Amino acid sequence: MTRFWAYAREAFEAIWRNRARSMLTMLGMIIGTASVIAVLGIGKAASGGISGTLNSLGNPGFFVSVDPEQDDPAAAAIQYRDAALVAADDADIVAHVFPTYQRNFHIVANGTDYIGTAVSQTDYIVDSLQLREGRRIDSSDVATAARVCLLGEPMERRFFGSGQALGATVRIDGTRFRVIGVYSDATSSIFSSAGGTDYAEMPYSTFHELVPGPVDSLNLYAQPGKTLDDVRTAVVATLRHAHGPHAAYQVQDALAFEGAFIKTIGVVGIGLTAIGGVALLVAGIGVMNIMLVSVTERTREIGIRKAIGGSRRDIVLQFLMEAVILSLIGGGLGMLLGIAIVLLAYGVVSGLLGPAPIPWLIIVATAAGFSTFVGVIFGTYPAMRAGKMDPIQALRS
Repeated sequence: MTRFWAYAREAFEAIWRNRARSMLTMLGMIIGTASVIAVLGIGKAASGGISGTLNSLGNPGFFVSVDPEQDDPAAAAIQYRDAALVAADDADIVAHVFPTYQRNFHIVANGTDYIGTAVSQTDYIVDSLQLREGRRIDSSDVATAARVCLLGEPMERRFFGSGQALGATVRIDGTRFRVIGVYSDATSSIFSSAGGTDYAEMPYSTFHELVPGPVDSLNLYAQPGKTLDDVRTAVVATLRHAHGPHAAYQVQDALAFEGAFIKTIGVVGIGLTAIGGVALLVAGIGVMNIMLVSVTERTREIGIRKAIGGSRRDIVLQFLMEAVILSLIGGGLGMLLGIAIVLLAYGVVSGLLGPAPIPWLIIVATAAGFSTFVGVIFGTYPAMRAGKMDPIQALRS
């Protein structure tokens, strides 16, 4: 252990003697490590933010819609009554089924006119969207097609200002609705810009009375253990029996789609991290180059060490120690720079995609691991070259 610390001290002295050259060599490590940490940290935070936002919607279930590529989509249009038909005929496959709607309506409230979005909702609530005040739609609202609605906070501000919508009246497509709840604003600005909570929500039965034609889709929740293929086979057969054998439908698993989306973001993050790793590879080549120069410059010193009894192992360890310390210093500075970049970017990321924890343990371990790896791998050849030198030839150089 004493010898180990002696080699470490000599390595620091050699780095300090050639500090300008060492600093330029470490610059590659600094940039490479900072790039990997910044991409990894921001990517993980972004993925976690998107995942958290999507998870707040709960399990959306399956969605059945008309295939627009068929010869006669109008003939296959899903009707309001088809929800009850599927619930009755496929009760062993489908646990819940509801018609879904989304339309833009002329909405008037508090003297303000606005063309806004309205969506249907059921009494079977699976999401975890936060209510700022009021209540969600319940079974009595659906059963009676009640003229009640919930507003997103952006829509409330548009019509009433903040905190004044609960119990107020709005007219949607000329029909009076009483506001029974207000959703909290979306934490993710991307989610909000995509229509996060900027809408009015009403019972699907009430929506049907406003728009008595075909529904947009059927929202299904399968019985435990039933798969997408089970749902597709049963429900499509039922709908074809009602609308004709040539009717074609699309059945999508929204939860699987969200999972694939999150997985894709993770793969992109890994790819970007790998690109940042190229900078570390270049930095490693720089470390190897500077160590080869150091071996050449210190050939006579190597010959003297061997002449007085220094072993090949001691020479190799001395130069390998210098390469590793050079890499660790550069990696440490790069880690600090990368962490600073992540902290500066986190505010923007959380504002766009929602808050998410940053995996600092993974980030620090990655930085330390990459730095040590580069030092050992790219420092081994110069160290082995120094260890193989013939002492007589080295003394003559």
